[in-house]
Amino acid sequence: MSATAGMRVFCVANQKGGVGKTTTTLNLAAGLAQQGRRVLVVDLDPQGNATMGSGIDKRQLRHSVYDLLLETAGVALARQRSDKGGYDIVGANRELAGAEVELVELERRERRLRAALDAVRGEYDFVLVDCPPSLSLLTLNGLVAAHGVLVPMQCEYFALEGLSDLVNTIRQVHANLNPELQIIGLLRVMFDSRITLQQQVSEQLKAHFGAKVFDTVIPRNVRLAEAPSYGQPGVVFDPGAKGAQAFVEFAHEVTRRFG
Repeated sequence: MSATAGMRVFCVANQKGGVGKTTTTLNLAAGLAQQGRRVLVVDLDPQGNATMGSGIDKRQLRHSVYDLLLETAGVALARQRSDKGGYDIVGANRELAGAEVELVELERRERRLRAALDAVRGEYDFVLVDCPPSLSLLTLNGLVAAHGVLVPMQCEYFALEGLSDLVNTIRQVHANLNPELQIIGLLRVMFDSRITLQQQVSEQLKAHFGAKVFDTVIPRNVRLAEAPSYGQPGVVFDPGAKGAQAFVEFAHEVTRRFG
């Protein structure tokens, strides 16, 4: 699946938990959909937060990412429409945790998601994969399927430490399994410009990663945090909120950079 195939596959990943991966995935998906882009979200986290945040009950899934990885159903059968978000999603639930164990014994165990996405190559402009916080076989499937990794980051003391682990992982996957893989950008999230440390870490990021740091900054915003409990992305839930407006701008930045 070459990057020229027209469909961009991006993993939203960070080995640190609670950094806003799901919030980033869903709001970017909805922001891209508002621009008329065809978007698929793949929920690779057994917690199923992206599924619930898209207005889909993870307890009622007939087919899920689990089926994609075990090859008992394809994307066409497993996807559902997020009516509020305007994108398609292949959902996840606790069943996915079992796939981790079952995959160990299987052939092509880290290439299952890639094969599933190949089958719908012409149907989407962007595929966003919401990865779990651990470096597992699930995350590995996401990284092998992707052209690039989008890293949401809080600008705090331990953020850079976690980032170096992720960069090493991406290097290894790039060398051994997916030569297309690269970090496409770092997104500063939950940002509070009043906190000096956050400004310092932000400057460090820009000094170290240069143009890989997206221009858009997502502020800390209560409305973004509330939106998932209503089963919709923040950009739809409260379009006037500062955080929602920042994500809309971020979606525009992504399309400017990647088509």
